[in-house]
Amino acid sequence: MLSKFIYTAALTAVTSSLFALPALAQSTPAVVLTRADDTVLEMGQAFRRGDKARLTALLPQVRGHVLESWAAYWELNSRLNEASPQDVQAFLTRYAGSYQEDRLRNDWLLLLGDRRDWTTFAAEHPQFRMGDDRDVRCYAWLIEHVKNGPDSTGALANNVKKNWYAQRDADAGCRAAAERLLASKQLTPLDIWRKARLSIEVNRPRPTRDAVEMVSPESMALLAIIQANPSQFLTDKKLAFTKVRKELITLALVKLAGTDPDAAAKFLEHKWGFQLSAEERNWVWGVIGKQSAIRFSSQDSDPLAYFSKVSADSDLTDEMLGWKTRAALRAGNQPRWPLVLSSINAMSSDARQDPTWTYWKARALLAGTPTAAKRAEALALYQSIASVRGFYEQLALEELGQLITVPARPAALSVAEKEAARNNVSLQRATHAIAIGLRSEGVREWNYATNLAQSGGMGERELLAAAQLACDRAIWDRCINTSERTQDGMDFAQRFPMPFHDAVIKRSRDIGLDPAYVYGLIRQESRFIMEARSGVGASGLMQIMPATARETARYIGLTGFTANQLNDRDTNITIGTAYLKRALDDFGGSMAMAAAAYNAGPSRPRNWRNGPQLEAAIWAENVPFNETRDYVKKVLSNTTNYAAVLTGQPQSLKARLGMIGPREASAPASDEKMP
Repeated sequence: MLSKFIYTAALTAVTSSLFALPALAQSTPAVVLTRADDTVLEMGQAFRRGDKARLTALLPQVRGHVLESWAAYWELNSRLNEASPQDVQAFLTRYAGSYQEDRLRNDWLLLLGDRRDWTTFAAEHPQFRMGDDRDVRCYAWLIEHVKNGPDSTGALANNVKKNWYAQRDADAGCRAAAERLLASKQLTPLDIWRKARLSIEVNRPRPTRDAVEMVSPESMALLAIIQANPSQFLTDKKLAFTKVRKELITLALVKLAGTDPDAAAKFLEHKWGFQLSAEERNWVWGVIGKQSAIRFSSQDSDPLAYFSKVSADSDLTDEMLGWKTRAALRAGNQPRWPLVLSSINAMSSDARQDPTWTYWKARALLAGTPTAAKRAEALALYQSIASVRGFYEQLALEELGQLITVPARPAALSVAEKEAARNNVSLQRATHAIAIGLRSEGVREWNYATNLAQSGGMGERELLAAAQLACDRAIWDRCINTSERTQDGMDFAQRFPMPFHDAVIKRSRDIGLDPAYVYGLIRQESRFIMEARSGVGASGLMQIMPATARETARYIGLTGFTANQLNDRDTNITIGTAYLKRALDDFGGSMAMAAAAYNAGPSRPRNWRNGPQLEAAIWAENVPFNETRDYVKKVLSNTTNYAAVLTGQPQSLKARLGMIGPREASAPASDEKMP
């Protein structure tokens, strides 16, 4: 049971003095669209439906508009396959230095790569500022290999492999580069088979086919059988003498493990294990262990028993080792700390830098009776991440005996710094695009201006000025995200703003919710964007699904409710906070479980709580859905920072976490009607 946080009268005084919002920032000002704005919006719609003729007809009408470069980009992009190099160069010259220039260059480079026009690609690629397209990178490395041949460095092959492995969907550039490097023996057949394994595990048929076709084109018919019914394939086949047949068996086992890890384990244990290589066996046991660990509440199998069959952790991916670590953390009433430590140590250097594994490695080093050397190493690890920036950073801070407090604000922005942000042409385009309803385009333009327009992105003061511009215009997502990029100082007024302050505070207090918890959740749900709508239909500040809203309205006695009222700020807050309070009550006051229920529905955390009593931090780290795991940690971290802001007092994340385990027999029955 979590303790209640009591807010005193100091709350109002603190928030009004330290983090008061200008009147302009309390709500997004209404925008009166001009005729040219309407034409730009019409062009955006024509672009999305592929109406090239309409785009060409409308383009002259928006010459001189602040978003002319967007309109021109849509028009040329829609016909890029038929455009001449002169058309492209004319666009790049006219809109030089803009986001649209570099984005069209990105599109053009991809087309040149597909056409194998290496000469033009090589001439244009050095001008590509963003450098954020994996396929373009792979084409560039391919050209480098064409130029240098066997003299190409090993780093080139590693770069191609890393980019190719990271692509979940089928690609052209990285596949072409991988094919060339395979032919020159700078990638091995095993490198290609591993790409197939990674793809089939996440149910990506096309990249799986692409990889297998590179090393064994004669196996495509067998691969189709594996994709359709891996269990039947494993049952029908008897022997795996050749390398290709062993790899096909491995693919079938990996595919089956994704839906039934226990069945895959039986096939591997009793039929196929002795026929595979040690590396193949270890990979499959790693996948089986991972998939078993992801099935959080399964009592049928022990993921650590599967992981124990791996003879070399070096054959496992970082993701497999991450799940091995999570399984070791929740192995019983006490984590299996030596296994936590060895699993993290087996990860790549990049993975070990993640604050998640830095924190748990430090905890593992201090378990039992640590030596002086282990204590020193753990202290250094905590110190390397300790801050108020995130979940594990805050926990590390507390391990060092400190609480979470509001950092000192950076020096006030000068008039010149603010003016520079207002005069930034790309930021002007971004804010106007967002204002007239082109949020996606505006966000991309904004991110380009702050992150990519100049090498290394904006400096600290420029970021603070850009963030303040967004705050002043109530573009809260850009305000928060831009301010979060500063490294030397943190402006909590930007990072943790409190729009709709009076409505949120009053509603939270009226129903007994911690206002910091509500703000922490809204910040993660919508970044305070009133018109936010998720891909599954959740709406508004608190991202509420219509069916959930209707049931919650019934639950609290809100008569006459209709789903379109979710767009009303106060109604959205009323419904969202009521649901959050209901979830918090149902889960005995556990903020972590209530946040998980808000994101993934209540039935899932009810299942996930079954098992041993766990620290809530261990429980949260073991949430099987990547989105929900990240969500829970961010909501709790946000909550702790907002509490520091609201009260002006040091705060503890640990105090908000507590322990999580099965529902006590004496506890009230679950609220089964809660959607």
